[in-house]
Amino acid sequence: MPDHNVPRRAFLKLAGLGAAGAALNQTMPSSNGRGVADLPDYAPVPRSALGPALNAKGYYVGRVEKNLYWVTDGTYQSAFLTTKDGVVLLDAPPTIGHNIQRAVDEIAAANGVSNKVKYLIYSHHHADHGGASSLFGKNVVRIGHEETRKLLIRDNDKARPAPEEIFQNKRTLNIGGSRIELAWKGTNHSPDNIYIHLPDHDTLMLVDIVNAGWAPVYICNLTEDVVGYMAAPEKALAYPWKHFIGGHLGRLGTRDDVILHQQYMTDIANSVRKTLPTVDPTPYFQKYGENAWAGVKGYLDACTDAAAAPVIKKYTGVLAAADVFTASTTFWVMESLRLDLGFASWVHP
Repeated sequence: MPDHNVPRRAFLKLAGLGAAGAALNQTMPSSNGRGVADLPDYAPVPRSALGPALNAKGYYVGRVEKNLYWVTDGTYQSAFLTTKDGVVLLDAPPTIGHNIQRAVDEIAAANGVSNKVKYLIYSHHHADHGGASSLFGKNVVRIGHEETRKLLIRDNDKARPAPEEIFQNKRTLNIGGSRIELAWKGTNHSPDNIYIHLPDHDTLMLVDIVNAGWAPVYICNLTEDVVGYMAAPEKALAYPWKHFIGGHLGRLGTRDDVILHQQYMTDIANSVRKTLPTVDPTPYFQKYGENAWAGVKGYLDACTDAAAAPVIKKYTGVLAAADVFTASTTFWVMESLRLDLGFASWVHP
């Protein structure tokens, strides 16, 4: 059975605290000053959302197909190809950290192939998916989108050296007999987030869009462009693939997972469109008077809660944490509909 006794560790991973978080985990009070009775209860996680058990070192590594493998710590995911020209690493999440090389060593030893990481492909520039890049040294060939290079140079993070090899829209790599198709199809989660297609392995890697079996975390997985985010699943499904690597949580995804996510996001948008015009802002601004921001908060919170409620009811027990994060994602979709698409906008007469 999987080891699911990891809530504190999962928080520290999501917070990106790394080794500092491990020390904090040993010292901070278990309730952080709050009684357990004060904490909210949430729906049980569907068993279908959970992945394989982690080993004693805190990771799981498994074959996706042929010489493509994936690694997870239960919260983040990485993948790698073993080839005659060395190992090709797809993302380097710092929460997995040195366990990435341990996973590579495990597979290389079992199959009698090289364990040397020679190439590293960034899905995008965010530190939670690339912050262990520097562990693999200066001689690794780093590959990414041209915007990834610009952003990493701007961020000046020694843990994430900027890619030397870049592309604009498409690039096909042939490394050690394995084909990797890279494509940028417009901004979505971030300006530089790319599609990584491995046609010989029937696999697509697209990070921070679909969390297989789970609802998105805060505001559509902390997405910068909601319109692009909502369009991404259709673009993903246009590729031929069987296995999906989404970058988060404990199992691989399927086409059905992507379709379910697509339906969930569509239901949120439809609920916002139905609900937003029906909520009267007047009581909130009357209540708070000259405190305009309090009136705005009261009104938008009411719109969010009303739109999220039917979606939470429909997907609780279907997508893990639908009751935890749907309201946050609903708010972000609502703001995109209002600000990007002009829905329910009005002009003073």
